[in-house]
Amino acid sequence: MVGINSRVTRSQGRQSGPMTFGQWLGLLALLAALVLLWNLRQSLILVFTAVVIAMAICTLVARIQERLGCNRGVALMLTLVLLLVLGVVIGTAVIPPFVDQFSELISKLPAAATTLLNLVRDAIASASQMLYGTQDGGMERLREGLFPDGQLPIPNLGQGAMQIVGLAGGLGAGVLQLVFVVAVALMVAVQPVAYREVLVLLVPSFYRRRFRTVLMQCGDALSAWMAGVLISSLCVGVMAAIGLSLLGVNLVAANALLAGMLNVIPNVGPTLSTIFPMSVALLDSPWKSLAVLVLYVLIQNVESYLITPSVMQHQLRLLPGLTLSAQVIFTILFGPIGLLMALPLAVCLQVLVREIVIRDILDDWKRLRQAG
Repeated sequence: MVGINSRVTRSQGRQSGPMTFGQWLGLLALLAALVLLWNLRQSLILVFTAVVIAMAICTLVARIQERLGCNRGVALMLTLVLLLVLGVVIGTAVIPPFVDQFSELISKLPAAATTLLNLVRDAIASASQMLYGTQDGGMERLREGLFPDGQLPIPNLGQGAMQIVGLAGGLGAGVLQLVFVVAVALMVAVQPVAYREVLVLLVPSFYRRRFRTVLMQCGDALSAWMAGVLISSLCVGVMAAIGLSLLGVNLVAANALLAGMLNVIPNVGPTLSTIFPMSVALLDSPWKSLAVLVLYVLIQNVESYLITPSVMQHQLRLLPGLTLSAQVIFTILFGPIGLLMALPLAVCLQVLVREIVIRDILDDWKRLRQAG
């Protein structure tokens, strides 16, 4: 009690005086470190992406070790061979037809948008006829304001869509980033403990054992998240393929793969995946487009309330508001990669805040106050 009060008194005495040269130097060093981290944020998000991929490889290695009872070296080799075979199969049997169907899907977007806007224009004309007994009225003026001279305000939609999904501008940089991420992921996956210990050495010695435990908890949380997302995305893709086939919608493979891949991005991904099949269905008939919307709403409800709770029982529960906020913040900070990595970043940050900020700092203050 007396010792705590004396330490608090000495601390208050030190803080009451002017800052020393060493304190100013430390503050400047902190500001310089923050500026450096800000300038390196794009490289740091790539490193984090590599760590996430390495955690996925390590999780698969651990599963193979449990199943076969072999050492880690053999399990790692089997994992890399399995991933290589899977990559070859996807690259030869899945990607080429997907690219063809996706290109056709993009080419249909302008026609689908034209059909949609024609439906809106006809609906406005019908509403004007019902309200005013003639098409000359307030609704007609609204229609003329939206569609002057009968022209649709999307003359370059196809070109704009291709610019959005095209990678021509940054193809070279994207390939280099991909090579960097894969190389770092493989290096970390080969020696995960060594790289973890390097990170542990960056904290003070008295906190290293505790920090090592926190890092292991982050790894467990990431592994649980990746396993759950993989199962959830596969289920969403299969359900989308079955539903679209029953509805007779064209380009089923491309739409189903998009639904599964975009399911990785919460909130934004499912919404984007709905646009493409609705556009294709709209070219057949409006009711089919509405049926696709109902189908995807049902799929997302099944995924949210049945699949996710059952496959992510041990995953950290993230509040929807926090998930959406993390997506916005990390997209602003890191760009498109930040949107893709928003959820694993949020998972790791939640573990760090819970274990370090709350349990190790705030709870200690609470215990000191109760002891005083």
